[in-house]
Amino acid sequence: MSLTTIRSPPPLSDYTPLAEHQSHTPSSFFDAKPILHYHAVGAKAWIPKSQRGKLPFFPGDLETAPTAPENAALTDATEETVEQTVDLFVNSRTLTIYSPAAENGLSIPYPQISIHALKTLSSSEEENSAKFPAVYLQLELAEGGSDEDFETVELTLIPSPASSSTDQLEETATPAKTEAVKLFEAISECSNLNPDPVQEGDEDEDDEVGGRIIFEGDHQPHEAIEGFTGVFAGAADGGLPPAMPGSGGWITAENVHEFFDAEGNWIGGGDEEEGAGEELGEGAGAVHPRDEEGEGVNGHEGGESESKRVRKD
Repeated sequence: MSLTTIRSPPPLSDYTPLAEHQSHTPSSFFDAKPILHYHAVGAKAWIPKSQRGKLPFFPGDLETAPTAPENAALTDATEETVEQTVDLFVNSRTLTIYSPAAENGLSIPYPQISIHALKTLSSSEEENSAKFPAVYLQLELAEGGSDEDFETVELTLIPSPASSSTDQLEETATPAKTEAVKLFEAISECSNLNPDPVQEGDEDEDDEVGGRIIFEGDHQPHEAIEGFTGVFAGAADGGLPPAMPGSGGWITAENVHEFFDAEGNWIGGGDEEEGAGEELGEGAGAVHPRDEEGEGVNGHEGGESESKRVRKD
């Protein structure tokens, strides 16, 4: 979806009010009307005079200067600005702006709003100076444009205190939100419903390592992962590496002959792949004879030892 010029204001019947939408479960999530999160009439829209003609409701010959009281925030150092009166329709699919004076407007997809922020217009730097809340937008004119044709427009929206027709309940214990805050929150919520599309090349690719099981062991014929000694990636087809010795189950009295000979030496299992036994460390398979003086318990020597301390009552 790209920026779309409209020649008439959208009727409110084209939308489902947010309060109505939240009061019940819709019968369909696919054919339902867009949800109207915020609607205001008679709001002020400002852009730099140098950007006239980039938006349909700001013709190139527009000379309308910003009006009071917000124009007090513009100083001699501020870039020359022009104003247009607009109606705002913040809905779940687009931000729609229509100017009755220009008899046209614009339907803006949220991914093409690269920046939206609350902005305070101040008549002076003094602490008691008049302050006017507004919403600042930076719009991308080209959908998914490259660096060569990247072009933006800076748009400031100033809804009047009584411009909103959206019913919103306010907590009595907290100060009422300004119209600019309501507008900003509605744009933020709808932007979250319309995330930026995934660009070509941005998606995660199923490369040599990603998306596969990771195994340990230097016997694997798989690619090692850089920075992790002895850790390897599984096969690209999802197959498992050769089993580790004894990994098929417990060594029990019934299958112990498959892993040890009659002398107690490790033989590595009759069916395991050649070389798998090389996984054992130094000393694996060695037989430790029983102490002749007595049977050990839990690793301790049996019988008395000269080095053993005599018990004292």
